[in-house]
Order: sequence, then C-alpha cells, then structure tokens
Amino acid sequence: MKIAIDARIINSSTGRYVERLLHYLEELDTANEYLVLVRTPDLGFYTPHNPRFQLVAADFADYSLAEQVGLARLLYRLKPDLVHFCMPQQPVFYTGTHVTTVHDVILLHTYNSDKNFIIYKIKQLIGRIVFYTIGRTSTHVLCPSQFTKDAYVHFAHINPDKVTVTHEGTDLAAVTPEPYAPLDGAQFLLYAGQQSDYKNIRRLMQAHQELRKQYPALLLVLVGRLSGKNGVPLQRNREWAGKQGYKGIVFTDFVPDQQLRWLYQHCATYIFPSLMEGFGLPGLEAMASGAPVISSNATSLPEIYGDGALYFNPYDVVDMTQKIDHVLRDESLRKELITKGADVVKKYSWRHMAEQTLAVYNAALHQ
Repeated sequence: MKIAIDARIINSSTGRYVERLLHYLEELDTANEYLVLVRTPDLGFYTPHNPRFQLVAADFADYSLAEQVGLARLLYRLKPDLVHFCMPQQPVFYTGTHVTTVHDVILLHTYNSDKNFIIYKIKQLIGRIVFYTIGRTSTHVLCPSQFTKDAYVHFAHINPDKVTVTHEGTDLAAVTPEPYAPLDGAQFLLYAGQQSDYKNIRRLMQAHQELRKQYPALLLVLVGRLSGKNGVPLQRNREWAGKQGYKGIVFTDFVPDQQLRWLYQHCATYIFPSLMEGFGLPGLEAMASGAPVISSNATSLPEIYGDGALYFNPYDVVDMTQKIDHVLRDESLRKELITKGADVVKKYSWRHMAEQTLAVYNAALHQ
C-alpha cells in the first residue's frame, strides 16, 4: 500500500513527534511505501534512509485556502491508499481514507496576546470547524494522552472507540551532552519550549524573582528560539521582564539537543508552569536527563508525569514559589524526584508509539 504522511510541521515544536514517527516507521514497516509531505525549506531537514520513503514538497499554509484546495489536489494526484495528517489542519473535504493526530485542544480554549485578536479569533473559529469536521471524516484519530482524547471526544461528539491514545516518548538520553559554557557552574531553574500565553512564563518569572530574595545568585534559564514567528512571544517576554526590572533571567535562544541535555542535567530543577498541555514532552525529557521536575497540575500533566513530579497550582505564584523552594532546600526530595522521574520515563517509548500508529494504519487500510 501507499501511505502519505503530512509532515509539514516536521521543523516545528511539534515536529519531534513526526520525525520520531518516521524514524521508527522506517525500521518497523517492511511492506508499505511512504510519501512524506514537507515544505520546500524542510526537504533537507529529514532524510529517509529507507528507499520506500520518498519526500514530496507541499507548500501549503496551515488553515489556508491553499491547504483546502491545493493540498487536496496534490493528494488526489498522488493517489495514496491512506493519508496520515499529523496535525488537525487538513483539507476538510478530502474524501480519501485518512487518520489524524490531534495533539491537544489548546487552539479551542486559549488566546495568544502576541496575535492580532480579530485574526486569532477567526483562526480559532476555523479551527473549531476543522476539529469538529475531522472527527467525522477521519477513519481514526490519534491523541497523545487520555486527557486529550477525552477533551476531543467531548468536543467533537464522537465515539471514544474511534480514538487511540499513543503516548509520546523521549530518546534524549541517547544524546551525548555538550556543555553550555555561559552557565557552567551556575545555579539555575530551567524551562525549555514555546512561550505563548498558555505556557504561563510570566508567573514563572514572578516566582523566580521572589526566590532571588533568598537565593540571590539563582538564575532562570529560558530555552527557545528568539527568531521567527515562534520567537515573538519570547521577545515580548524578555521586553516585559526588562520593564519590570527583573534580574537573573537568561534567554538562551535555540540550543541543539546536546546542549539542551546538558542544561537538563545541570539545572537545580526543571519547571513546567503551563496552563494547558496535550502531553508535556519537555518535562519527560528533563526526567530522562536526571532533572527533578516541578510541574503545573493542569490538564494532561499529572497523567503523564505521575509521581515523578512535584505539582503546583499554575495560577498561584505563591504555591509555585513554595514548591520550587522546597526542592531547592530539600536534597532528599530532589533525589526522590529524580529517581521517580527515571521510572516514569520507562513507561514511554517513541518506538511503541510508532508500533501503535502502524497498527492503526493497517486497520484503516483493511476496514
């Protein structure tokens, strides 16, 4: 059979899911052929090692008319037996057999102040239509957590049996760490990832400033690309912190996985303050690298992290501050979180996620 994978997000924050899926499908699937759809600038980002995997350029913007018409036209020309849309955005009237991954329902419930309000609300309305429609047009839906599955089933009013939970994983432990020289010897809290409003970074900054009254040398390190559209929230948070007179906050810009692993290994603790998540991969990466994790108790995070993290109310800066202080002061608690986090990581595997996904493909192809 011929399977097309819409991998247009492969070079985005969610792209690790797509890249790992492709990596393991190349090893697992010995029967099917694959067409991997990526944007032209990303044709060199992922290089197949299996001759049955072929890259196809697909330059169609998310939630655009070009996506609805042009991507559908491309798929009809390619004539795949199955399409896997790795994100909800897709041609809603495409009639070929397809499955969809819904990573989260954040677009349906949040507003990003870095965006134009009217444009964002229009995108949100389109998103709601797309999210609702794909529950009916997709042969099957994949979600990374039970929380996301339940939220999506409730929103789309579909049979839960139509949705499979395929937990994500982490391979970061296999990466050889490389020192991030500017922070060698420093004591720091760490956050890595996007900084949209729902990530709750400004409350984390507030908690950090309170902690500096007791720990004057304590830094807050925020890892994330400062350029491009994903860099806009980081730039605005940096400007906001400057206006507040905040000290000791480091914006690293993009760091490669080797340095990210070093940062995880050497941080005093990893903080994940998000108000809403579909899975929460960075916290799992931190656990895999031996960092104690302190997390928001919101949405999917307690489900994924289990007893491997210490939790706080993400809307309560005092609670966040106290929990971080507890880990900084209590070495036994720190060691307990590291040990339990390592056990949590063992539950998750990218390879298993790919095996589950391949099983969904085979079921969809033969039903």
